[in-house]
Amino acid sequence: MGSYLNPGSKGFRESLNSAIYVDKTALIEKTNAVLDTRQKFLCVSRPRRFGKSMSADMLSAYYDREEDTSALFDRLLAGRAESYKQHLNQYDVLKINMQEFLSMTKNVEDMLERLCRYLIFDLTEHFREIRFRDEENLIQVMKDIFNKTKRPFVILIDEWDCLFREYQQDQDAQKQYLDFLRAWLKDQDYIALAYMTGILPVKKYGSHSALNMFTEYSMTDPGDLAEFFGFTEGEVQELCLEYGMSFEETKAWYDGYQLITHTKDGDICRSMYSPKSVVEAMLRHKFGTYWNQTETYEALKIYIQMDMDGLKEAVVRMLARERIPVNTGTFSNDMTTFAGKDDVLTLLVHLGYLAYDSIQESVAIPNKEVSQEYVNAISTMDWHEVIRSVEASGKLLEALWAMDSKAVAEGIDRAHEEISILQYNDENSLSCTINLAFYFAREYYTIIRELPSGKGFADICLIPRRMHLDKPAAVIELKWDKTASGAIAQIKEKNYVNAVKDYRGNLLLAAVNYDKKTKKHTCLIEKVLKDA
Repeated sequence: MGSYLNPGSKGFRESLNSAIYVDKTALIEKTNAVLDTRQKFLCVSRPRRFGKSMSADMLSAYYDREEDTSALFDRLLAGRAESYKQHLNQYDVLKINMQEFLSMTKNVEDMLERLCRYLIFDLTEHFREIRFRDEENLIQVMKDIFNKTKRPFVILIDEWDCLFREYQQDQDAQKQYLDFLRAWLKDQDYIALAYMTGILPVKKYGSHSALNMFTEYSMTDPGDLAEFFGFTEGEVQELCLEYGMSFEETKAWYDGYQLITHTKDGDICRSMYSPKSVVEAMLRHKFGTYWNQTETYEALKIYIQMDMDGLKEAVVRMLARERIPVNTGTFSNDMTTFAGKDDVLTLLVHLGYLAYDSIQESVAIPNKEVSQEYVNAISTMDWHEVIRSVEASGKLLEALWAMDSKAVAEGIDRAHEEISILQYNDENSLSCTINLAFYFAREYYTIIRELPSGKGFADICLIPRRMHLDKPAAVIELKWDKTASGAIAQIKEKNYVNAVKDYRGNLLLAAVNYDKKTKKHTCLIEKVLKDA
């Protein structure tokens, strides 16, 4: 057992000993299926705190031939796999965290030299009986070991992309690093499995997008590994039951990463939750923003304030709960090469600040927790008009509850005037303004746009979550250059109330009309009585 060669099961044991452990060992069946095949190269990219390092610890404990770990895995999902016994503790494992080597060196040359030296130390110390052709050449040492033992290695690389994050502008260093990985890994018989994790997918770099042997599983294309990174909805429901926490609130706070797997039988959409945040909420018995313990809003701020045409409007629209079309195909898989706003938005997907829908090819802010990080970032920028609208949204919501039609209309007027960046020329733009104006409503409500009801679709429905049933439900109908009274009549005529019939007696009908000539909004608010 060495520091990097067959490092043992301590990391995985710590996960098992933790207060909350969610079994993701079914991943092992997937990695077993590609051992010693042309598909043996896997690169998994996920945001911070989505379980990447834990999976590397798990695979290390399973494959490591120096320790019998059957007692750890027999009772877990991995133990049910047909291939489980065949590969359990059958391989020499090299497990490396690239961030460790980057942090202890001053440049990429030192990093790679030290990495090779440390790995060679473990290998030659362990395989003392082998005569090596060149003890200073990592590739040759591994070839000599394989030729003697006929046992290929499992190579696990965590934080594979750290160099691209810390040497963002140094293309020579990036090329040197990629050349090293390609020479070490590609077309080498001594590899049974090469499994890399990071935040970014494999770098596209001219002819040096040469790690093309890797199958990538990312936030934009998770493939059939989607369920193994992040918590699934079923797993979160079980945790909520165990810890006595509201699943509805948990969903509002931490859900939103809709990872889609495309199969021959159709598309499978999995609702994924941020593991770190869910664990913190369960253990603390408190919903809150735990994202900033991993990545501060300063990281987000860097990107959303870039001077890219249409980027600011896209961010504002997403704050108002809209989805934004995006082309992810031009992204270079780094943190500096941006041809336009789509590349910035794609990076934010990989960082976890946006959720990507591969069917609609669009992005959105995933949940309440991440939305708060946008507000935190914007509050320190020169987007004063946006933050003023967000801050005013609490008073606007109180005016709605008080059925103060004049105050609601005036509040929406101010939001419209503030957010002049939005093209205000149809009902969709009006809807965006309303959603941003009522930003604070997501504190209490599930907000549904175009909810099917009666003979049509209610424009906006505010449905109080179970913890906030003291708040009234609301149906909001929007009109463009018509009348608020006509909007109220439409709500009643088309029976939109049917969608929220359980809230009669604590239900508000609100109609908002925008007059193109006066450039003002009018509002009418009625309360639906219990016997209505």
